[in-house]
Amino acid sequence: MDNLELGNNVSIIVETNYLDKQSDPESKRFVFSYQITITNHNPVPVQLLNRHWLITDGNQHVQEVNGEGVVGEQPVIAPDQSYSYTSGAVLATSVGSMQGHYEMRSDDGELFKAPIYAFTLARPNALH
Repeated sequence: MDNLELGNNVSIIVETNYLDKQSDPESKRFVFSYQITITNHNPVPVQLLNRHWLITDGNQHVQEVNGEGVVGEQPVIAPDQSYSYTSGAVLATSVGSMQGHYEMRSDDGELFKAPIYAFTLARPNALH
């Protein structure tokens, strides 16, 4: 478990993996997957509307990603329930980081951002 943070009573846990079989270090292609679990601790349902990511590789090259929902969905998460999904990122270096936020709306219409604090993407043994 790399990360547990609260934003408007929403917790976000991130687990990362390096995908050796999809990576090609000689071509500067390092592929990572990340599984995110979002838990709603609010008394009302919340819906994930949009995502905003800043993906930084080891050369400090930053890629900004904005989009509707996650993995083609805009899930509604009931009180005390969780939603999990797996996605991926491709970096030109063996180490990088991701951070961002989800734009969410509670059942009573309140819009808020649930922060996703920086987490590391690293090929095994790339960090000493």
